[in-house]
Amino acid sequence: MWLRRKIGHMIIKKTPKLRVCFEPSSLYNLVTDKPLSRLENSRVVKDKERRFLFFEMSKQTKVSNFFRNPKLNDSTSPKKKDKKPVKKRIILSSDEESNSENDIKKVKLEKEKEQEDKVESSSEIEENNVKEEHDDNSESELASTNKLIDQKDMKDVGADWKKGEPVPYAGLCKTFEAIESTTKRLEIQEYLTSFFKHIIELSPENLLETLYLCLNRVCPEYENVELGIGESLLIKAIAEVTGRTPQKVKNELAKVGDLGKVARDSKNNQKSISSMFGNRDKLLTVFKVFNSMKKIASLTGHSSQDLKVKEIQNLLISCRGEEPKFLIRSLEGKLRIGLAEQTVLICLAQAFVVTDKEYGKLTKVKKTEELTEAIKIIKSVYSELPSYDKIVPALLKGGIKNLREHCKLTPGIPLKPMLAHPTKSITEVLDRVEGHKFTCEFKYDGERGQIHKFGGGTTKIFSRNLEDNTAKFPDIIEKISKAANSDIESYVLDCEVVAWDLEKHTLLPFQVLSTRKRKDVKEAEIKVSVCLFAFDLLYLNGESLLMKPLEERRKLMNNSFQEVKDEFFFVQNINATNTEEIQSYLDESIKANCEGLMVKILDGLESTYEPSKRSRNWLKLKKDYLSGVGDSLDLVVVGAFYGRGKRTNVYGAFLLACYDPEHEEYQTVCKIGTGFSDSDLETHFNYLKEKEMSEPKSYFNYDKGTKPDVWFEPCQVWEIKAADLSISPKYKAAVGRVSDTSKGVSLRFPRFIRIREDKKPEDATTSEQVAELFQNQYNNKE
Repeated sequence: MWLRRKIGHMIIKKTPKLRVCFEPSSLYNLVTDKPLSRLENSRVVKDKERRFLFFEMSKQTKVSNFFRNPKLNDSTSPKKKDKKPVKKRIILSSDEESNSENDIKKVKLEKEKEQEDKVESSSEIEENNVKEEHDDNSESELASTNKLIDQKDMKDVGADWKKGEPVPYAGLCKTFEAIESTTKRLEIQEYLTSFFKHIIELSPENLLETLYLCLNRVCPEYENVELGIGESLLIKAIAEVTGRTPQKVKNELAKVGDLGKVARDSKNNQKSISSMFGNRDKLLTVFKVFNSMKKIASLTGHSSQDLKVKEIQNLLISCRGEEPKFLIRSLEGKLRIGLAEQTVLICLAQAFVVTDKEYGKLTKVKKTEELTEAIKIIKSVYSELPSYDKIVPALLKGGIKNLREHCKLTPGIPLKPMLAHPTKSITEVLDRVEGHKFTCEFKYDGERGQIHKFGGGTTKIFSRNLEDNTAKFPDIIEKISKAANSDIESYVLDCEVVAWDLEKHTLLPFQVLSTRKRKDVKEAEIKVSVCLFAFDLLYLNGESLLMKPLEERRKLMNNSFQEVKDEFFFVQNINATNTEEIQSYLDESIKANCEGLMVKILDGLESTYEPSKRSRNWLKLKKDYLSGVGDSLDLVVVGAFYGRGKRTNVYGAFLLACYDPEHEEYQTVCKIGTGFSDSDLETHFNYLKEKEMSEPKSYFNYDKGTKPDVWFEPCQVWEIKAADLSISPKYKAAVGRVSDTSKGVSLRFPRFIRIREDKKPEDATTSEQVAELFQNQYNNKE
């Protein structure tokens, strides 16, 4: 049954069942072209006192069908009332009076004859691409997605809009659903490549927003923009939109463990008045969702939290099917569908290749070559210029083959830093650099810094994970300006920022550096001085130096900057040739309070700078690991065990995990209780108690036998040393990578070293790196 005109009066009361009532004559007049049988799972009850007719319905009744007619225009469709709705009972009345129940039955009989009208109306709706939503639509959409997966008909997954139309958010969600349903890398790539291909062909102007939603971002990483949405805000928004109490939403979250699924189920099974009377025919688009998220991220000030909740509510009201699940996950910052950034880059490259009209004419071998080269190009370009704001327009304008011409290292946009590969012996180092000139540099115990000068004198400092740290180190701006030659207009300098003792003119440990404030630092209030140690020059006066040998880059750096006492130095280095020289210089570095040595190839193609790559052309040699694991691990704290005895009032031990970017999950690797001072334990307790959770996140991979007393939201990375690694049935790190069983890798005798303030949880040691460390240890034993 459909309403045909504006509804006048509305009263809401709580009752176990939903009741909709009309004056009988008013009901008769309203029912003009839809049969009464549309009101399923209901019964008519006569109210003699008020002379109203009630339709008493169970929760399964399709209430949305009762309240909206897709054929109605804006002027005739019911409008949402100002009165704030209370859940469960609805009474609608008009001024006319009648008690003719027989009239209603007569209408029902007459309307049952109009089945042809019904079919024609349904066809018209389908032709106009207007979707009707039902309470069970999440199940039907999921079934449809599964069918498409079985058929391997990639073109239809999510691609249900016309050329020139905005990309529907439902289409992106269907693609996410398909990706979530499989763990096969190739299938994931097929789904996303197909979706990107359709966007390029139909709505290329929405490609950038789609990419950002796939990556759970609203802008490049270096812009330091965060959504700032806590779980409590999301619960509040879900509760108000779906007519549930926040406590009920929390209870459901405790059972399900996924707030996105809670939002979906709440939205589809218990609709609010606002969702029934709102503009339901207006579909959410990718553009709308992206811009709303960007607006949420920009909201600040006293009333910003309320404004954020309101913006989330507006999005949820328009959500259908699986959309609430992925919307809430995006707002949480975790899609959890196993979609890593490297996969997104691969799919983006493939989509542009297969969209080319000439692609279909190529042989199978040539197609493979084209795809391989495209992936190589886009990964290389993104490592050098990690900005989709720059890359996507360039791709749309000139394609993959011309991408390198338009997207190069640009001062002001940090490139992903080159990383060193750990080694366990001097012999291993010499085997790797044999036949090459190489240098040994002190490895300083500080924080990686990438300094850019550009745009007429602007200077910025970026961290290892591309965060803008200019506000954290305002004193560096003055130091570097003294060191740089006056004729330098632009540069990108790779260096280490180290805490410095001005009186003794010596290095201070990293723990001292970590005490500096991270935001809004005023130069007059700085208590910990820093010194810069430069080791590489990547860009100079308009020219990228990445492809030049390290030996040449180092000469340019030495000629372009001058050392300034206590403020700026070049890294100490020697060009060693044998084991004795390396061992002697390693001992010297330890005496100078350094961590060890960096060994780098100086000449040939292997000495170029490789952004984002952990290269064997750079090797790190730490004294602590010459007979151990070979490197420390950076692990995420995911749980804690209550202390006993002297540790009664703090956490006594902690559960740590590595990160698996492929599956977007944290895999437990060890329990740690050593290396902590009393002060450390108190600091950890005060910080982590605010992050406690009663239940683990759905993206925690752990064994029930290692379940801690409390769980934590992933929020902090710790550097950990260990004696060695071993296969364990109790831990899940690198599960499936080093053993055919469900066993993972664990650390033996782990010891806490420090907090890694420069790393996000997603930057922790990966499961692949854990597997590699284990394999290297095994090979060395052989």
